[in-house]
Amino acid sequence: MKKFMALSLAAMTALALAGCGSGTSATTAAATEAATEAKDTTAADTTAADTAAADTTAAEKTASDKTYIINTDTTFAPFEFENEKGDLVGIDMDILKAVAEDQGFSYEVVPVGFSAATTALEAGECDGVIAGMSITDQRKEKYDFSDPYFDSGVGMAVLADSDIDSYEKLNGQNVAAKIGTEGCKFAESIADKYGFTVTQYEDSATMYQAVLAGEAVACFEDYPVVGYEISRGLGLKLLPTIEAGNSYGFATMKGENPELVEMFNKGLANIKANGKYQEILDTYIAK
Repeated sequence: MKKFMALSLAAMTALALAGCGSGTSATTAAATEAATEAKDTTAADTTAADTAAADTTAAEKTASDKTYIINTDTTFAPFEFENEKGDLVGIDMDILKAVAEDQGFSYEVVPVGFSAATTALEAGECDGVIAGMSITDQRKEKYDFSDPYFDSGVGMAVLADSDIDSYEKLNGQNVAAKIGTEGCKFAESIADKYGFTVTQYEDSATMYQAVLAGEAVACFEDYPVVGYEISRGLGLKLLPTIEAGNSYGFATMKGENPELVEMFNKGLANIKANGKYQEILDTYIAK
């Protein structure tokens, strides 16, 4: 009897130990599986984070490496023109250079003429235009403008020895203007009132030559532009009446390059604050 009880006790103990052993194995297996899943999730999250960081870095690098194509006029001194060395210089060119250096972006200037510059902008062939471009409500419907960088106005120039001293004396005559400019817009707005016709030209140099050659008795142009040419020996004179004009701005196609406009505005504010802006104006416009 004692022997049977001892054997039964031993058997029960063995079963108990076996049950404990089975529970421990199941718990260990579950823990191992959970740890593996956690490790896989962490690895996946890390991979996703690394990929996102790489994409962000690549995007930033692409933005910083971009070279913006900026179109401009060919002859619109003192804002853009070729100097004796054949380099494109002027107020617009110097302001753009100073702003780009201040903000750290790269650009390439393409001189194509004012009308061609705006056409290229609308066709997506360039990123921006700086060409003594007046900020108007009509243009703001198509373009995003920077803050104004110069306040201008329209003047009428005639031959140096001309007796024309008022709009009334233009009656029955032909006058010259550059296509797409505020000078052209103003001339056409008063043409019927004063009885003259307007012939449009692609660039300022050709327009001035039309007056010098007698093809037109006067031309309408932004006063600092024609005034600069007269100071350099152009055989015209600027009449004292200056019509109020619009301010000049740097333009991009609406909604296309907001970061470029923002950089231009920040850079313009900085060069005005540090004196560089006034230094540029003093280089080209005599006091």
